[in-house]
Amino acid sequence: MLGVLVSVINGLLVGAIYGLAAIGLTLIFGVMNVINLAHGAMIALGMFALYFITTGIGLSPYLALPVVFAGGFIVGVVVFWVAVHRVIGRAELMSLLATFAVSMMVVGLGTAAWSTSPYNVQVHLPGLTLGRYTIPGNHIVAAVAAVAIAALLYGFLYYSRLGKAIRAVASNRQAAELMGIPSAKVLAIAFGIGIAIAAVAGALIATLFPFTILSGANYELKSFVVTVLGGLGNPAGALLGGLLLGLIEGSVTPFVSGSWTPVIEFTLFVLILIAFPRGLFRVGRGR
Repeated sequence: MLGVLVSVINGLLVGAIYGLAAIGLTLIFGVMNVINLAHGAMIALGMFALYFITTGIGLSPYLALPVVFAGGFIVGVVVFWVAVHRVIGRAELMSLLATFAVSMMVVGLGTAAWSTSPYNVQVHLPGLTLGRYTIPGNHIVAAVAAVAIAALLYGFLYYSRLGKAIRAVASNRQAAELMGIPSAKVLAIAFGIGIAIAAVAGALIATLFPFTILSGANYELKSFVVTVLGGLGNPAGALLGGLLLGLIEGSVTPFVSGSWTPVIEFTLFVLILIAFPRGLFRVGRGR
């Protein structure tokens, strides 16, 4: 029984990071109605950014997170102006193809540069011992960091001038422009923040598990499940959805083979779409 409890706790801790990754995806959709298929590639870039910062400079993985965020923001703004800006407001297939093309370029270049051999970031932290089981310290710190970043984003969106501008553009772009808000620049910033959060989530995942340039695809799929659970365009719901997905993973892992976990996750994905097409925690305006 204690083993199940530890598995559930570990699932919740990892679920907080799933939630953070999904926040980047749902923020972009909520602000500009773009489904970002480059999300997984950006998560993978965050993993490698952390690896090269920690191995090249010797900086602590957690102190490197602001650097990863800044780099992810710059990459996001560049991707927005190069690949996304011109397809906003057009048929949704256009934005899907544009972001998918970015994903293929990143994965292709990453494979050529770093192959598909696994990398890992060394983190040595004391864990929490419960009987004969141990909850890894890096899982605890990563989960706390994920929740803290989500809280900072919430405060930014609701209490800062720029955050309010982002919400105004998301609500009604034309009205925001009439009020003097430069919507194109605000959208670029919002896209950059969404990519930066995905990169930081990837960096946190890199402190937990080995990774390759292809690893982002798995977490992108999980992000879509979490986003559906939380409701498209709802960052707070994404965090709750991540915790729920982590809870489910932690609950089933002691009883079934790991190969069944994706089956259960995507069965849940379909059932939620059928029963709650707007998500379990959907709030605010509809689409």
